[in-house]
Amino acid sequence: MNLSNKQKQYLKSEAHHLKPIVMIGANGFTEGVLAEIENALNFHELIKIKISAEDRETKKLICEAIIRETNALAVQQVGSIFTIFRPSDEKKISLPK
Repeated sequence: MNLSNKQKQYLKSEAHHLKPIVMIGANGFTEGVLAEIENALNFHELIKIKISAEDRETKKLICEAIIRETNALAVQQVGSIFTIFRPSDEKKISLPK
């Protein structure tokens, strides 16, 4: 599934007021962090993740790993905040066409 520009804009507006649910710190991207991201995606569909890595390349690699492992879609990355979306079985967010 790919998101159109209209759908990405809609998700960005929906995520604007959200606070990061998962924070990735000094230990990096671990199995525990992955489990928390999975739980949050199943419950919320749209979440923000804060990545506390200093290096831009490290943040990019962590974001790519999250997308690959969770089968989520990247919505936006601003600084250290990364927003992802994955529809659940019970649709909570209806995307525009």
